[in-house]
Amino acid sequence: MDLISSLPAFALAVVLISASPGPAMALILRRAALHGFSGAVPTVLGLEAGLYLWALLAAAGLTTLVAASEVAFLILRVVGAGFLLYLGIKAWRSRDTGKAAEKVAAGEQEPGSSPSWWRAFGEGSVVMLANPKIAAFMIAFYPQFVPADRPLFATTALFAVLQVAVETVLYLTLAAAVGRAGAWFRRPVIRRRLDAVSGTVLIALGLRLAAESR
Repeated sequence: MDLISSLPAFALAVVLISASPGPAMALILRRAALHGFSGAVPTVLGLEAGLYLWALLAAAGLTTLVAASEVAFLILRVVGAGFLLYLGIKAWRSRDTGKAAEKVAAGEQEPGSSPSWWRAFGEGSVVMLANPKIAAFMIAFYPQFVPADRPLFATTALFAVLQVAVETVLYLTLAAAVGRAGAWFRRPVIRRRLDAVSGTVLIALGLRLAAESR
């Protein structure tokens, strides 16, 4: 397959994959609903930074080692599941803290400090990097589009840039749409319900990841 002719099929595949529900979507929706578009930006960037690192590891052949190693796969699965459970429990605990909800209702925004920005970025990165299914996905996905006469690492890195660009546009568009209704989502009653739903979803995703085999 020629490199240029494979780009449309690759982009379409990325769109379909990005639109599927999962931890990334749950994180972005919650962050955008509670903190607006600007609050969701670091989460999206963290997710995409983790994705791009996985792509480079795949190009270097390291994801094959992760997928083949029972110990490495188990460690990543436990860490990833544990972190999703942590985020889910944190969302549920946030539901029970009326003080934060009252501040939001009064029009007080969460401080846009560097620690807050980097915390959101870190959450997105960890969710992506601690998912061993991504390693298995990269092994199966990218080789389908890399022509045999092209250098594997450079071509995979190029495709990864395209994937990151497509996903960033899609996720930021979603965050902008949700963020427009932010005032409604941040009403105390709605926020508590959103925390409960998003917490339940994240806990369920964590339990599913913990229970899944290869």
